[in-house]
Amino acid sequence: MSFTLAPLLIHDEHVPARARDALRAAYEAGPFPTTAMLESAARVLHAETDLECRDVRELVGLPEEGGCV
Repeated sequence: MSFTLAPLLIHDEHVPARARDALRAAYEAGPFPTTAMLESAARVLHAETDLECRDVRELVGLPEEGGCV
């Protein structure tokens, strides 16, 4: 498992509510969220912020290569 800031982002009021909800759902599913759940959270975070796809993927603990669409 890679280092992730996702648990911190869940509590950051600067992160859009939908993105926090998606991250929270991923982590409430268990201590090791599935890749699909993290990808869903990354898509929401990317859609609702000005962050680049590779950056949001890194923030939630996914490899930089991959999509956010």
